[in-house]
Amino acid sequence: MRLGRWASLLAMGLLLGTSGVGYAGEARFDWFEYRGSDPADAKTLGTNEYRNPIIAGFYPDPSVTRVGDDYYLVNSSFGWLPGLPVFHSRDLVNWTQIANAIARPGLVNFGNGGLTGGLFAASISHHDGLFYIVNTSFYSGGNFVVTARDPAGPWSDPVWLPDLRNGIDPSLFFDDDGRAWILNNDLPEGDKEAYDGHRALWIQEFDAKNLKSIGARTMIVSGGADITTKPGYVEGPHLYKKDGFYYLTAAEGGTGTGHAQMIWRAPSPIGPFTPGPTNPILTQRDLDPKRPNPIEAAGHADLVETQKGDWWAVFLAVRPYAGGEMFNTGRETFLLPVRWVDGWPRILDPGIAIPRTHARPDLPAQPPAAIPGPTAGPFTVRDEFDGTALPLYWMTPRRLDGGWWRLSGGSLHLTPQPVTLSDRASPSLWARRQQHRDASFTTEFSFTPDQPGQRAGLAVIQNDEYWFRFTAELVNGVRTLTVAVRAGENDPKPGRILASQPAPGDGALRLRVTARGGAYDFSVGMGKDGWKTILKDADGTILSTATARGFMGVMVGPYAEGTP
Repeated sequence: MRLGRWASLLAMGLLLGTSGVGYAGEARFDWFEYRGSDPADAKTLGTNEYRNPIIAGFYPDPSVTRVGDDYYLVNSSFGWLPGLPVFHSRDLVNWTQIANAIARPGLVNFGNGGLTGGLFAASISHHDGLFYIVNTSFYSGGNFVVTARDPAGPWSDPVWLPDLRNGIDPSLFFDDDGRAWILNNDLPEGDKEAYDGHRALWIQEFDAKNLKSIGARTMIVSGGADITTKPGYVEGPHLYKKDGFYYLTAAEGGTGTGHAQMIWRAPSPIGPFTPGPTNPILTQRDLDPKRPNPIEAAGHADLVETQKGDWWAVFLAVRPYAGGEMFNTGRETFLLPVRWVDGWPRILDPGIAIPRTHARPDLPAQPPAAIPGPTAGPFTVRDEFDGTALPLYWMTPRRLDGGWWRLSGGSLHLTPQPVTLSDRASPSLWARRQQHRDASFTTEFSFTPDQPGQRAGLAVIQNDEYWFRFTAELVNGVRTLTVAVRAGENDPKPGRILASQPAPGDGALRLRVTARGGAYDFSVGMGKDGWKTILKDADGTILSTATARGFMGVMVGPYAEGTP
């Protein structure tokens, strides 16, 4: 790892250009502060402990690889761009985002697809000095591979893999004989489902030099670990070699509370694969969802062997705030050790809850990185917008091109577009993840609307049909603060007004959105008088995955909207 280049790229943030001229009617955001914590964070960490999740918030479907003493991890990003965040660590606990693998305009085209489409589960691997990420892009060509000599980028343009057909969740395995193999989920042989959710795992040889699959595809698992139980949606396969056996792991049961991780092994990469004696090797579906501070929906694991010979697993899970179903933070990245029992890996025994804290891996300690910010436990991050590019964790829906934003004079400037949060398009919106159950998002901005329909402020969005906006706009000739909501397809696309009142003064405004589990508050700064609540206890359960559906978490950030 070339640390000088890494530090340089971190300082640059998003590798995106900005325009250098101003626009009449811009909204100017001077800073943005995120502050978050969770009830379970009240437990003090021991000197040799870490806290789960290791990467909090909407960072699902983790995949990990080791190169020497360095570990690299990638997550899904769906309809948000830049996409496929890449992280680095030396201790498997503290992670620093070093890149987005899809970071240039035009690499993918989501069209007007829903935000829950886009870039699905990715897998990262390394072989002979080259890093590989394989991924599935809905609406944009199917499965592809990108490569980089340096994981901090730049990553190559996508090379598409048509042989993988309509499957998802590809991963690469490099054998010690020099051959490479690509796995993915797809329909069973003949595209014939024996039951709803019947899927299969396939493998095919991969030409790593020319970046293409070769030879015949082979179905290695149909249905799941036990097809007689009609398991749903076996997916996220990864292959490893240990002690002469090839171990295959994959999730089944969907990504809800029935999620579970399974294991098989075989004498060769193409099978035959035998299920392990204790499946699943990780799940929470056998626990009471009403237990305090539960962790649910665990699965989609990837295993890694440390330089000291220990094995660990990264996997996704969720932290509900109500009844095991409601969560706004999305699917997050967790870490647990892997035990080998009679030649089989096991992450957790049946009926055991995922621990919130755990003993750290036996690896050299690594302090949390200051840039671009911590990823676990309670923390505060303040963005001053005084660099030449946004930090790597900021994202926007669907597209990276367009001249509707710029960084200048220590501020983020947004040009209002006639694109709403409900339009399946590219609104004037930059957002970051909600990473805690209890969180606040605060900004100071200047905006003077001169006609109805122009607005700017904060957007709180799960997807195109479920969102809040807290904006300054013109109402009867008066600059007014308005809270609006869209809570499903039956609500009007501009949203329903929940609260409004004249904005204090005609200068800069400070807005704050506070999340408390399923309740959201909207407040305005009043100078020396502190904060005045515009709306308290708005129903934030509409932003939960249980209500809004899909695979993402809540995103919050500066937003502007204009008239045609």
